[in-house]
Amino acid sequence: MSTPYPNAPVSSGAPVPSGAPVFATDYDGHPVLVEPEIRRLDGAVREVSVPPFAPPVTHGSLADLPFENAEAAPGAIVLSRRLPDGRWTDVTAARFAEQVLAVARGLIAEGLQPGDRIAVMARTRYEWTLLDFAAWAAGLVTVPVYPTSSVFQTRWILHDSGAVALITETVGQASALGPELQHLPDLRHVWVMDKEHVERLAEAGAHIPDGEVAVRRGMLGPDTLATLIYTSGTTGRPKGCALSHGNFFAEVDNAIELLYPVFKARDDEPSVLLFLPMSHVFGRMVAIACVRARVRLGHAPSLAAQDLLPDLAAFQPTCLLTIPYMLEKVYNSARAKAEAGGRVAVFDRAAAVAQRYGEAVEARQTGTGNGPGRALKTQRAFYDPLVYRRIRAAMGGRVRYAICGGSPLGRRLAAFYAGAGIEIFEGYGLTETTAASTVTPPLKPRLGTVGWPLPGTRVRIAADGEILIAGDHVLRGYWDPQAGGVVPATRDGWLPTGDIGELDDEGYLTITGRKKELLITAGGKSVAPAPLENWLRQHPLISQVMLVGDARPYVAALITLDRDGITHWRQMIGKHPVPPELLVDDPELTAVLQRAVDEANKLVSRPESIRRFTLLPVDFTEAAGHLTPSMKLRRDHILRDFAAQVETLYER
Repeated sequence: MSTPYPNAPVSSGAPVPSGAPVFATDYDGHPVLVEPEIRRLDGAVREVSVPPFAPPVTHGSLADLPFENAEAAPGAIVLSRRLPDGRWTDVTAARFAEQVLAVARGLIAEGLQPGDRIAVMARTRYEWTLLDFAAWAAGLVTVPVYPTSSVFQTRWILHDSGAVALITETVGQASALGPELQHLPDLRHVWVMDKEHVERLAEAGAHIPDGEVAVRRGMLGPDTLATLIYTSGTTGRPKGCALSHGNFFAEVDNAIELLYPVFKARDDEPSVLLFLPMSHVFGRMVAIACVRARVRLGHAPSLAAQDLLPDLAAFQPTCLLTIPYMLEKVYNSARAKAEAGGRVAVFDRAAAVAQRYGEAVEARQTGTGNGPGRALKTQRAFYDPLVYRRIRAAMGGRVRYAICGGSPLGRRLAAFYAGAGIEIFEGYGLTETTAASTVTPPLKPRLGTVGWPLPGTRVRIAADGEILIAGDHVLRGYWDPQAGGVVPATRDGWLPTGDIGELDDEGYLTITGRKKELLITAGGKSVAPAPLENWLRQHPLISQVMLVGDARPYVAALITLDRDGITHWRQMIGKHPVPPELLVDDPELTAVLQRAVDEANKLVSRPESIRRFTLLPVDFTEAAGHLTPSMKLRRDHILRDFAAQVETLYER
């Protein structure tokens, strides 16, 4: 008989301390997954919950993790640091704890007091994680600021949070704030990473006794505020999400237990390379989970292919943290290279085999099939060196897993990557839920969904279709200095997410759209734009898509073009490459995209289908205000800037 807590296998006869989580195993010692508890109303699944896999943390804080690691395994490699010349150097648990202690002493020496807020404005780099833990060790609250934020956005976050210190990555970021300093009376310190101010902080605190840091760490507990993360927001002014140390423990401890292939497979020397922004809760959560589980962690500051590919090759991660947009581009780029080399037919056959293989594996795991047959296994083995190994090599060569979030990936791509040897753990969550609230379970994936509730989480679908979340990882509240601190964000323990979703009969969650983004046509039809937008965005010639049609007679679409995809397409049809903006009226391109729209429309009913579309001369960018830092559409900004193009879609 199995116990109600799945995990990495242990012997069935092992003694279990009273009150500790127990690992579920089958008779062969393999992990066993617990089915969620499902509640129905009028025949429909309305609520799903999974018990916690890790015991709650009742004392201490995240600040303790580096020091606990140093005591338990001082020589363990917990991080790797990228040097200016591109080489990587390993950092042991003992060395990381020494650096955290030194920077914490420096922050204390500069006069920062327990509870003070310190803002960090930088790309994803080693100093980000170092400063996070050093600030916590000094009793501070960290406030991330996207390095791409405008001066106005940065000023708002610094003012609203009452930050007393700011650490930027570059001199330019600090200089841009110069004229705004008079409006930030609380801000007393501005330091710059590129000017080695982090190292100087460590030197400045040399006279502070270690005991002072120990005292400050001792003042912290699970309920202590750890960070204020300001939601990028698709509309309105950002709100500061107040996340406690306990919120992070509830999130990362259960994620580590559930995603044991990523965090607990010691035979494969697990490692994670972060390249998504650490200003976002997704990256911060995974960084903390890696430190907690002593999984080697690296940071890559640039997403540009010429920078990221060498980092992947040198670091060789076993797991990547990514978003669907990047996985789509990897796939499209690989296909474009195959087409340019005259091997597109081979690639397409390999892609079809990988998709069937991934679906067959899913069927075996869910009990709906026998898994890949001998012929399919043979085909997959044949195409592995020709296609799949090349894709894995582009990701560093050792990658076996990817944690994907931000928006739905889609069943086709999830199955393809699974068949190509990269298992995708797709998740769904918010800043308010300390990242993931649902995750694809390793032993029973359901491709095309965002999985089951993270252990310790309850998911409910309200009467209007809105997703509600409850659990210990849900935020304390929103930061409101006018109200004296933190104001509640939940109703009766449930957080309204603003997202619309569905739970199937086995408790898997599918995201269908945003509550505020629903289009209601003039005929009264409610249309969720996300499914069609996500499907079309996978097309190699398309960069972004936004559906319109609110209070209009039909649904239409604004489409932007992928520059690399267009260049490749022009070459393949024997024409000279030209900038995409010169092709918005090209009949040949329009015909290609019309076929893509026609295929997408097969997913929905006639009233929900795209009747017309227009190609825009520019792409949606964060700099232009059309995308949030996490690549979500700012629909009101897009509607404002392209109002004329929208009107042409409804001209007779």
